[in-house]
Amino acid sequence: MFGHNGALDIPTTSRADKNAVEIARVWAAGGAMEVSLRVATQKDPAAWGIILVDLAKHIANTYQQVDGRNHAEILARIRAGMDAEWSSATDVPKGKIG
Repeated sequence: MFGHNGALDIPTTSRADKNAVEIARVWAAGGAMEVSLRVATQKDPAAWGIILVDLAKHIANTYQQVDGRNHAEILARIRAGMDAEWSSATDVPKGKIG
């Protein structure tokens, strides 16, 4: 299979960069979240904290562009969701390296 109808497009810069590498893929499937990670790209796990914050900012940018929401308010909602999940997890990650 060369693709999946639910897959997102590869960003233009990444498509053009022969050294680009996908580091994370997140799917909603079967009522759960499925994740594929390439952790070897980041030797220090703290780098994933930076990646997650950058991702949150990209998400906020997208909401702002799509429907004009306030960037700071979106980030605050994302952080509130993260804080709630840290305090009382709604799911326990399962899986294995495969």
